Parts: sequence; C-alpha cells; structure tokens
Amino acid sequence: MSFHAKLSRRQKLLVSLLLVFFVSLFLGWFLYTNDSRKFKALTEELFYSELSGNTLSLHYTLAFPEEYGLTGEALLPSWQPEPDNGEEELRATLDRLSDISPEHLSENDSYTYGLLTRYLSLRLTGAAYPYYDEPLSPSSGMQSGLPILLADYTFRCAKDVEDYLDLLDQTDTYFDGLIAYEKEKSENRLFMSDSSAGKIIEQCCSIMDSDSLSQGNHFLHTTFEERLNALVDQGIVTREQKEMWMSENDRLLTTVMAPAYEEVADAFTILQGSGSNEMGLCYFPDGRAYYEYLLTSTTGSSRTIAEIKNLLYQDFQQNLSAMHRLLVQHPQLAAVSSGETVHFPYASPEEMLEDLRKQMGSDFPSFPVPQDSSFSPSYTVKSVSPSMEDYCSPAYYLTPPIDDMSNNIIYINRKHSPDALTLYTTLAHEGYPGHLYQTVYSQLYMNQTDTSRIRHLLHYGGYVEGWALYVENMSYQYAQALVQDSDPQAAAWYEVCRLSRNLQLCLYSLLDIAIHYEGASPAKVTAILQKLGITSPEASAAVYQYIVEEPVNYLKYYLGFMEFLSLKEEARNRWGNSFSLQRFHQFVLETGPSDFQGLRSRLYS
Repeated sequence: MSFHAKLSRRQKLLVSLLLVFFVSLFLGWFLYTNDSRKFKALTEELFYSELSGNTLSLHYTLAFPEEYGLTGEALLPSWQPEPDNGEEELRATLDRLSDISPEHLSENDSYTYGLLTRYLSLRLTGAAYPYYDEPLSPSSGMQSGLPILLADYTFRCAKDVEDYLDLLDQTDTYFDGLIAYEKEKSENRLFMSDSSAGKIIEQCCSIMDSDSLSQGNHFLHTTFEERLNALVDQGIVTREQKEMWMSENDRLLTTVMAPAYEEVADAFTILQGSGSNEMGLCYFPDGRAYYEYLLTSTTGSSRTIAEIKNLLYQDFQQNLSAMHRLLVQHPQLAAVSSGETVHFPYASPEEMLEDLRKQMGSDFPSFPVPQDSSFSPSYTVKSVSPSMEDYCSPAYYLTPPIDDMSNNIIYINRKHSPDALTLYTTLAHEGYPGHLYQTVYSQLYMNQTDTSRIRHLLHYGGYVEGWALYVENMSYQYAQALVQDSDPQAAAWYEVCRLSRNLQLCLYSLLDIAIHYEGASPAKVTAILQKLGITSPEASAAVYQYIVEEPVNYLKYYLGFMEFLSLKEEARNRWGNSFSLQRFHQFVLETGPSDFQGLRSRLYS
C-alpha cells in the first residue's frame, strides 16, 4: 500500500500546511540571510575602498589597520579629473543597495541602510556641481588643515614614521592636483574672489615660513621630534633611527612641502582676477540649487529653507525677549563687561574639564563599558602653534581612531586669550559633554553592538556640531551653579552671555541664507547689522566676507542645535512621564551620528 493511501484527507492537509510552513520559513530565512550577507559585503567593500586609497584618513580612522587587513604603501590622494565626477560609481552602488530589502536586515543594519541610501543619494545630487566645492577656502582649506593633521599624526610604531615621511614626500603631487582643480574652476568662472585668493597666498607664505624652516624650529620640526622622542623612550625605535628620520623630515619639509606651498601661492597669484563673483552663491549659474544641496548635506536637516528661516526667526525673538526680561530684572548688567565679573572658580583647562565631568553626571549616561572594564578616556589640552593661530578655529577636537579611543586631544587657540567663562564653555563644546564625550560614547556603543563600520565614514556635521552647541548651552547653567550662591549677579551675567552667543549665531545663520540664497549685498548686510547695534564697517565687512567664504558653516552649528531642541521636545511629548534628560541623551548617543530624518524615524519606531 502506498504512503499516500495510508493518510486521511485531514492528515494530507496537515502535511501540505507543514510543507508550506517550512518552505515559507526557509524562503524567509534565505531572503533574510542573503540580504544581510549582501549588505555586509557592500558596506565592507565601501569601507575598505574609502580607506585603502587615503592613508591620512586611514590613520585617523584606525590605529591598527593591519588588524583589519589594510596594509600597503602610504598614499596621499591627489585630485584627478573624472568625466562623470563619480556619478557612475554612485549610481552603481545605489543600484546594489536597491537590490537589498531593508526589511530583511537586522534593526541596526536597516537603520544604516537608510542612512547610507540617503547619504549616497545626496552625494549623487552634489555630483551635478563639480566645481562649486572649495578645498582651499581661507578659513577651512587644506592649506591649513593638512599641516594640522600632519602635526598630530600619531606614531605608534616605526611604520607610522615611515608612512608619515612618505606622505610628506607626496605633498607636491597632492597640491598639484588641487591647483589643477582651481584652474578648472577658473575656466568655468567659479574661482574665488580676489580677496579670498589673497588670503590663500598670504597663508601659504606664512604657514611654511622660510625662517623657521631654515632654523629647524618650524612646528612640523618640533612636533616630529617630540613624537620620535616618545618612541625612543618606549624603546620602540633607536636613537640612530630617530636621527636618520629627523634628517629626512628636514629634507622633505624644505625640498618638497615648502616648494609645494610656493607653487600654490604662485598659482593663486596668476588666477587672481579670474573670479566672477564676490558675493553669495546665488550669483553663480546654479548657485541656489547648489546651496540647497549644501545646506541639506552639511546640516543633515531635511527642512525647506522657508521652514528653517521661520525656525530661526522664532528662536531669535525668543532669545531677544529673554535677554530683555533679564536686563529688566538686573539693570546693572547692561554696563557689565566680561572682564568685570567675579573670579571664576577654575583657571586651568584640566580643572574645568574635571568640573564639567562631575556636573554632567546626572544629565548624561556613563560610557557604555563592561562593569569589569577600567576604560576611561584620557585627554590632553594643547595650544595651537603660534604660526597657525591666524588660520585655526578658537578650539578643536581631534577625533580618535575607532579602535583606540583612550587618547584624546583638544586644541585651544590662545591668540585672543579667552576669558574664564569662554574657556569653560569652549571646553564643554570640545570635551565634556561635547565632542570628546559624544565621539567616544557613540564609537564604544557601535563597536559593542557590531554596527556596520561604514557608519564611521558617514559624516553628519549638523549632528556633531549641533550636539556640541547644545551641550555648550547646558554648560552655561553649570557655570551659573558654580557662582550662584557667592555672586548671583555673575550667574545672571553668564546667562546674558549665553543668550548673546545664541543671538549672534542665529543672526549669522539667517545672514547665511540671505547672502547665499537671497542675494543680500554687503550694503544690505551692513544695514541689518547696524539696526542691531553693530556699527563698525570693518566688523560688517568681516562678517560678510567670512559667510561668503564658508557657506552653511554657521547653520551647521545653529540649525543642528535647533534640531536637537526640537527633537528633545518631540521625545518629551512621546515619552511623557518617562522622559528624562539622561534617557534622551542616551537615545541620541546610542543612535550615533545621523541625519535628523534618521533620528526622528528611530524615535518613533
């Protein structure tokens, strides 16, 4: 008798259902694992491709690249013309992503999928404006950025020193590529203004100062020797190796890097006068469209320009009203200057950072480390080299590699000698609970949760700088708590300082839109500033020129800050009585650097 004959109709139905169930289960498992494998392969490929051709980025991303299979010769990428500006490669990657269903991915990978898709789509949009970027801008260009990165290039072993010297040897080729790009910008009538070009020429002469190079006391001499001395002290290299490398460093600085800077200065001298626009981006052919792209890609905000303006206008009015109320309550503050406030309780950066770590404890979660771990990130506060003070930010934090977050560096530009309150809030922005804390926390969490490495290469300026400005605002409250009992007037003055800073950043963000999107002229900006009490023509001209040279920079900070305030209110409404600052901050930190569309989707998921 056959097997089928022994089964009743009910049994046959049950067998059929079981077969359907197991086939469905297998298909579901296959689709899930297949898409997961494809997504992991794609992101790993992107990660290795991005880093393998750029040793500088690789070194600042991974302390021990050999453990990730990344070895080879040191490479400093130089600009090369691409007929499609990388569009073909971007489209191919997006096509591969579209073949993967995010529903078949883990929660972490699904979130990364959304971020990566939007990130690459924005880059594809930007590819339509190949000559609008400015890698040699006066305030943030590579002519000043490269020496800073070289000066802090960590030496962990002999190969790091050899790689560093190889990179120095390629600086001429690197800048030759940028010169070629600037010439093409000029040919397309998109070269910078004469005043901006003049700044680049001056910087190239000053940064690679011939006197300090000839005397051997240039900061790229002294920082190189300091790093070598540390290796000698640790017994990693010999004194003979140190002397050999110092001689090679001196040779490369004088025969390769200094001439490369001279070539940039010469090229910009020739190109001066070829710029067609000294005002905002909207005066270029596709300037408005490029500005919209730049605004979205830099800030991570998907709001329209009309929405952003409305948000900024409301914030400006609220801060102005708060300032008015405070001055009515404390009329004596109108005549106070920062130098007249009480002695700040702390003087050194280290004391201030330790106080910030202590005061933030109830508002922010501890680092996500195992209970038996003794991990605690150390930090060093350094001063910007005097030869770089004119070209550096007031302060900056160097992001550590994702596989070695124990050592962190904060630089302070002491040219303008910040007062104690400004130094305290600046250290909050750069250190705790700002960049240092956020970076280390998010990287630790992502490493522990096996988050795709590609997340570490997706940069979100609005998240990073918005968070830093958000916590900087909180640090004014911490400063007030220090002096509230001993001097209530000083505490009130600190709040005036907070409001004043926000008003300034909000105003400059509005001016950014006015200049680059609406075409505000220097005269128009001067008139706006005069109505607000800024009557110095030199100050107005400086504000206008900086915004022209650094489009969207103020918005990266202030719109990012406003987005975090908005997100916090949404979390408060969604979580109700279970809302707390610590829970909100933990949510933001564990989600990690993202666009704000992603953060909101995670909040409501």
